[in-house]
Amino acid sequence: MGTINFDKLLLKTAFSCMACDGDIDKREVKLIKKLHKENKTFGDIDINAEMDALLMAINKGGYQFLKEYFDELNISTLSEAEELMLIAVAIKTIKADDIIEYSEVKFFKVIRSKLKIKNEDILEKYPDFEDYLEQDIISDSYLLRLQNDFLDNHISNEFELINKIDKDLISSFKNDNE
Repeated sequence: MGTINFDKLLLKTAFSCMACDGDIDKREVKLIKKLHKENKTFGDIDINAEMDALLMAINKGGYQFLKEYFDELNISTLSEAEELMLIAVAIKTIKADDIIEYSEVKFFKVIRSKLKIKNEDILEKYPDFEDYLEQDIISDSYLLRLQNDFLDNHISNEFELINKIDKDLISSFKNDNE
């Protein structure tokens, strides 16, 4: 993937992580601008114009915006260094407002699922990111699906009544004693 495209993908990642909880906190905006000003993290772009364009796009269709972002991640061919940078920017953005919502962690886990890098390689560089890489909590909807699948596939036999089983047991005891 070309440098300018990666820069925009990286900014879109930070922006998406900032917006994924339904609130854009000033501290998150400040972090993105600081990363850009101090480190040129997002390359040579007009950060205000790019962020405004992203804001207009997400306001026009939030669900579609995030779906397209995930699709873009899916088809991107990133180096390990680029994936590590994307992960670092995502988590820094999520942490910027000092409030980490479970929805943000879930959002990050979707981002993580689109990348090829191994968890061990992430933890080697960012050992404090372990909480973001843990297996997800089993949700109520997952348990309900599991329950329904079990019931659909395993409770289809007709069972005998206990008194019939008792009669069979008594008969078998008599036969054993004879």
